[in-house]
Amino acid sequence: MEKTYNPKDIEEPLYNFWEKNGYFKPNNDLTQPSFCIMMPPPNITGNLHMGHAFQQTIMDILIRYHRMQGDNTFWQVGTDHAGIATQILVERQIYLTENKTKKDYNRNDFIKKIWLWKNKYSLIVTNQMRRLGNSVDWDHEKFTLDPDICDSVKEAFIIFYKNKLIYQKKRLVHWDSKLETVISDLEVEHRLIKSKKWFIRYPIICNKKKNNNSIKYLIVSTTRPETLLGDTALVVNPQDSNYNQLIGQFVICPLVNRIIPIVGDAYAEISKGTGCVKITPAHDFNDYKVGLRHKLPMINIFTFNGKIKSNFDIYNYKGEISDIYNSLVPIKFQNLDITSARKKIVEEIKKIGLLEKVEDCDILTPHSDRSGAIIQPMLTNQWYLKTSKLANLAISVVKDKKINFIPSQYESMYLSWMNNIEDWCISRQLWWGHRIPVWYDCKKNIYVGHSENEIRKKYNILNNTILIQEEDVLDTWFSSGLWTFSTLGWPKKTEFLKTFHSTNVLVSGFDIIFFWIARMIMLTTYLIKDNLGISQVPFKNVYITGLIRDEEGQKMSKSKGNVIDPLDMIDGISLENLIKKRTNNLLQPQLSDQIKKRTINQFPNGINPTGTDALRFTFCALASNTRDIKWDMSRLKGYRNFCNKLWNASRFVFMNIKDHHFVKFKMNDNMSFINKWILIELNNTIKLYRNSLDSYRFDISANIVYDFTWNTFCDWYLEFVKIIIKFNSSQDVCFTKNILVYVLEQLLKLLHPIIPFITETIWQRIKKIKQIKEKTIMLQPFPTYNNLLFDEKTLFYMNLIKQIIIFLRNIRVEMNISSKKLLSLFLKNVSHEQKKIIQENLLLLKNIAYLDKIEIVSQEYKEPFLSIKKIIDGIEILIPIVKIIDKKNELKRLNKEIKDIKLKISFIKEKILNENFLRYAPQHIIKTEKEKLKNLDQIYLKLSDQIKIFNNLSCKN
Repeated sequence: MEKTYNPKDIEEPLYNFWEKNGYFKPNNDLTQPSFCIMMPPPNITGNLHMGHAFQQTIMDILIRYHRMQGDNTFWQVGTDHAGIATQILVERQIYLTENKTKKDYNRNDFIKKIWLWKNKYSLIVTNQMRRLGNSVDWDHEKFTLDPDICDSVKEAFIIFYKNKLIYQKKRLVHWDSKLETVISDLEVEHRLIKSKKWFIRYPIICNKKKNNNSIKYLIVSTTRPETLLGDTALVVNPQDSNYNQLIGQFVICPLVNRIIPIVGDAYAEISKGTGCVKITPAHDFNDYKVGLRHKLPMINIFTFNGKIKSNFDIYNYKGEISDIYNSLVPIKFQNLDITSARKKIVEEIKKIGLLEKVEDCDILTPHSDRSGAIIQPMLTNQWYLKTSKLANLAISVVKDKKINFIPSQYESMYLSWMNNIEDWCISRQLWWGHRIPVWYDCKKNIYVGHSENEIRKKYNILNNTILIQEEDVLDTWFSSGLWTFSTLGWPKKTEFLKTFHSTNVLVSGFDIIFFWIARMIMLTTYLIKDNLGISQVPFKNVYITGLIRDEEGQKMSKSKGNVIDPLDMIDGISLENLIKKRTNNLLQPQLSDQIKKRTINQFPNGINPTGTDALRFTFCALASNTRDIKWDMSRLKGYRNFCNKLWNASRFVFMNIKDHHFVKFKMNDNMSFINKWILIELNNTIKLYRNSLDSYRFDISANIVYDFTWNTFCDWYLEFVKIIIKFNSSQDVCFTKNILVYVLEQLLKLLHPIIPFITETIWQRIKKIKQIKEKTIMLQPFPTYNNLLFDEKTLFYMNLIKQIIIFLRNIRVEMNISSKKLLSLFLKNVSHEQKKIIQENLLLLKNIAYLDKIEIVSQEYKEPFLSIKKIIDGIEILIPIVKIIDKKNELKRLNKEIKDIKLKISFIKEKILNENFLRYAPQHIIKTEKEKLKNLDQIYLKLSDQIKIFNNLSCKN
């Protein structure tokens, strides 16, 4: 092995070796249980972020773990076409490079542009997956617009349509006027913005028979005055004595002079606003519901790109075209964008004396999280999937525990949403995506099928009859909702589908439980049945991860300048390049200086390379059951040190087993105490480690294997081995070398799912020593727990030996005693069993603790003058120090040290009590300073205790 661990030298060549030899493919051994994970397909729109890297690491750990157990393991990989996101990026690129928009192209030419873009950039994502060590079956890679996936999507649509679960209807939807498409309500982000509230008078049409009071106007407050062009009623509360006598009368809608009714509805709250509410059913979701209750007309006043129409679209409450009102729009408002229309309408209302007053206010405004545009509720014709029947199935499989959520609290979140689910709008007004498999003839008759030719044959439609395909595409989540079975060949009954569906586990974030997980469960349970006609589930377990946030707990986003590219931690990046990456293509360029300053404070020297294994171990260790996970660069550095520790420990093993012929062994009573102990510790570690992986507690598994590797194996066992090799008999040494090789190999196997590269590299040396024929560690059997290999006494007495050694080491540190000065150790009150263990390990204890002698003494033994005493497990331990310590020099050194500590404590206290420091310093700096103070306080207490000891010794003397 190379002297220095350098991940860059080993990782990429190893991955190529694995992929070239087909080690990631299923073994097709039908006698073995199958284990399948479907990777949530990342969008083709950019790089993998921290969330992707985190979740894919968890998936790969599970895949490698089950592969080593002999399971027929399959990990499906692929990418998503990401309809809206991809179209936005390509439109932006075309505008920047050609100064053109989508409208300068026909549909086919624009789609060709996107395919060129996809073929260029999708490789970025897949190469990043390789760098992360993902052991996916690349031969079975899928893209959500692959021909076979397209066939699956069409088939699903046709089945739902035939079963009357898909319908077309004019309804109110969330409309993105920038993208000119409907978007899901789950893709709407509500932002609090400063705005105004306008109070507008609506003149009452006087009816002397009904109106005996002097009210001339009803005053309505609105934050969207432009929508009054679409008003079809005013609402008052039937319980409101101020206005309920007006129910059934009419008002004039300002500017358009439309006569609209006053209706009674509890939607108008007596104590809120003016008590009167204007109703615009075509442009407000609450108004839409009121409109349906009172069968009000609906008037669409906006174009799809967010301007005032030249002619209003007027419908009845059923969505049918109506002529109840004049559709002409005042010329002064036509084609104005919403902001300009609002300004103009307020001006005109003021001119005619109907503006009561204006107030400032803050208002939650819906924005598209795709384009950033303000969402406009819009009445449009869309395709919907009925969800009530599907939801009932999807609820039952979770309640019946056919699907388990891990952690379990996410089950209630899922059920809550499913119990209140509405029909799913599955159409989008885009060009990039799965075009809806619907064709229309000139009479608007609807035909559904895989292709136009199929439809013509089925319905005997002549070629001279024109059929036009639906322009809309399906919501991206519809095609990705079929992911667990469309990738396996459905609707064909493929061997892959038979073997791997239902899949075993889905690893995902809680933020897409509604977007994706719920929809997969609904679509799968309806479309996929087993041989008995019982609904299959898409996956048996759903493991929900937390979201990776920065060190301050903030969400990682480009606008905050706190995004970290996983590859930048693997390969390292200079400060200059990191700043360039974080400030490039900002939607808000004014944030550039702020981001630059933050980056310099956080990474003054850039980011040092750590390699993939260290990054993966960090992800594993952070995978707790919490909702939010704070990223910690210091932990990444710590796990880089862990990999280095493993490397150096392995080098020590190989250096000490040169020319050693490995022989299989059995544990027996003749085995040395130390070797018996390490095998028991290893066996216990295997049990705890496997239990934690099986229960998806990756953080616990990381801690278990870290502790065994660093503390048990490296810090204790290897130190004992050094003594054994140097001082014990050749037979002991030979046996110990066998144990050494065995334990290292088992450890590498345990670690392999988490840190595959370094473990494979080291194992290749083990393979030669043990003359193993197989080529890779990833196909080696995973260690199993031996329930016969447990000895509580061995662990108990080993703990005694360790405590004695730790005590002796601490004394040397605390009293500044050099290892060159040998200590004498006297042991009192030693039981027969303890005496036996100590005598068996006498040589080891003397050499590892630098002792000139160890003597077990009787109860009558008199304590030496100036000795240190401690009781461990009933044994009284005495260390004479009168001849070892120069008390005056030691007191002088301790007093000087405590003086320095006091100065440091004083300096930090002054800093953290400074109001300006607390106000302006970053939180992580303040936290670091407080930690420093805490550590210094602890050192001060220790030094004070030592001074007391020496003062007491001086008094005795």
